[in-house]
Amino acid sequence: MSHSQNTFLGAQLPVYDKDAESSDGEKKQQPNDPEYALDKTATIEEGSEKFHRLGWKRLTICLIVEAIALGSLSIPSAFATLGMVGGVLISIGLGFVAIYTSYVVGQVKMRHPEVEHYADAVRLIWGRFGYELTGVMFVLFLVLLIGSHALTGTIAFINISDKPAVCALVWGIVSAIILFVLALPPTFADVAILGYIDFVSIITAILITIIATGIQAGDAPGGLSAVNWSAWPAEGTTFYSAFLATTNIVFAYSFAVCQFSFMAEMHTPKDYVKSIWALGLIEMFIYTVTGALIYAFVGQDVKSPALLSAGSTVSRVAFGIALPVIFISGSINGTVVGRYIINRAFPTSPMRFINDTRGWIFWIGLIAILTVIGWVIAEAIPFFNALLGLISSLFISGFTFYFPALFWFQLVKEGKWNNGWKNICLSILNAVVFCIGLTVLGIGTYASVEDILHQYNSGSVRGAFTCNSASYT
Repeated sequence: MSHSQNTFLGAQLPVYDKDAESSDGEKKQQPNDPEYALDKTATIEEGSEKFHRLGWKRLTICLIVEAIALGSLSIPSAFATLGMVGGVLISIGLGFVAIYTSYVVGQVKMRHPEVEHYADAVRLIWGRFGYELTGVMFVLFLVLLIGSHALTGTIAFINISDKPAVCALVWGIVSAIILFVLALPPTFADVAILGYIDFVSIITAILITIIATGIQAGDAPGGLSAVNWSAWPAEGTTFYSAFLATTNIVFAYSFAVCQFSFMAEMHTPKDYVKSIWALGLIEMFIYTVTGALIYAFVGQDVKSPALLSAGSTVSRVAFGIALPVIFISGSINGTVVGRYIINRAFPTSPMRFINDTRGWIFWIGLIAILTVIGWVIAEAIPFFNALLGLISSLFISGFTFYFPALFWFQLVKEGKWNNGWKNICLSILNAVVFCIGLTVLGIGTYASVEDILHQYNSGSVRGAFTCNSASYT
């Protein structure tokens, strides 16, 4: 047997006695038998085929699920802080920046097919240190997002049921269970099927909110002309509150975080360009129209999420319709981080393909652990949403901005930066994107810390593992 036949993806296989027999007298199939090698090869090919069924349309849906969640209805409150002009310009401008950085991410994947997750790409420029650091950032951020969606589910159930006597922890546990179940499909091609429901859910919830707030504004004394919206930031708007509103829009365009993970399962990776343009334009349209219309209908008093500004009955209906987006968008974070962990834990084993009993047991246990950790952190930290903003400032600034800029300079750029007008223009563009990332990192962190201090000083921080439903509304 040749050396290549006696290895499995680089791992040395043990050599057994060819004449070994089973208890019933039949010869056992040994690892050095040709039939055994064929079986192993078939297992790998089947697993690989199972995880390479994602086309560009389903990739678009996966990116929509990961990027467009109920948080899109927090954008009207960002418009209220930034003013109509600022809100529209930032929504459109950051949309094009996000499309470009995602294009760069895709270029890295095309040139380095072995990259399966974001940490793999950072290892190409920062070595083992960057790989481990980004891996921790990647896991921590996605686990916190799972917790964030568990909390959002709790808030939704509290508003829908309108039963304050029910302990809020009950709704939190129900939310965690739903997130766990929806994260169980291990391939993104399967998750994409749920994505169609997710997309219809958020669009319907947004339309209901826009229509309801528009009717309310029209029926109010003075009609639409009496709504107190402004083209510019309201008087007294502080720098930290304005930048915090900006970061709400920044984080709405953070789909590059999971792009490597999704592209690793594409059967035709070069089609990713269609996906990022489709997603980017859809996001820009949804965010800009949602922010502008709801702000124009409600004014400075718009709540976050904007569903709460649609009136008690309508908001309950809208929250009910939005339940799929809350849980499907939340669960895909569990699937992504689970895939990252299992790929690291079993890089040369068929276990990573989750196609047998042992693989499924490990996968189910892993998703359960990730969901529980996310839920516990979210319930234990009383200022969790502000903490998520802090973590986002620290991490999204890299995933969406300065890492892609560094990728271009070190992995994509051909020739010197000043070699022709194309390189000069792209060098300037990527330098600007890098500076945007550092600005979000520095000022976004400052603004998030200020927000945490403000919550404490105002007494709006809820208790840890509280049953009080009122503290969630």
